[in-house]
Amino acid sequence: MPHIELPDGIPGINGPMMKYPETAQHLRGLAEVLLRRPSSLTPAERELIATYVSAQNNCHFCTNSHAAIARHLYGEDRTIVDQAIADFHQAQLSDKMKALLVIAGKVQQGGRRVTEEDVALARAAGADDKAIHDTVLIAAAFCMYNRYVDGLATWAPEDASAYAQRGAEVAEKGYLDRRAEDV
Repeated sequence: MPHIELPDGIPGINGPMMKYPETAQHLRGLAEVLLRRPSSLTPAERELIATYVSAQNNCHFCTNSHAAIARHLYGEDRTIVDQAIADFHQAQLSDKMKALLVIAGKVQQGGRRVTEEDVALARAAGADDKAIHDTVLIAAAFCMYNRYVDGLATWAPEDASAYAQRGAEVAEKGYLDRRAEDV
């Protein structure tokens, strides 16, 4: 049961966004910029970072939502998402993505945990300034999104398959101008 009055049956972050559209506009805009606009990282890679951080924060709704989006974007390579959630070090990811997920994981624990060595390893694996910047900001933003969802005790479907259709829609259409009930 949510800690505040929210629309019935609207999952996760969408309930508070529906009730408070003045904040929804900005939160959706931030997600759009971070996850879809031009970057040296693909949208799939950025959704994977969001998924990984959400999984580390044990945010059921955000993990499943962004994993569904990432799976759609990865297409035939969709199993990489579940591999990364389970143990990204063993996943079929590039060294660059592994290094960026190390950075994302450290941001999730506390931003000052990121070291010069972490950044140097990411650079050596092919990450540029934009990739490092985007990784840090996605990780930080998803800590906020996860805490927003879980701090209000929002409702989320338990079955991971419930997220697939909405994940495909978000992967195709983005985060802006969506119905409030969309994942």
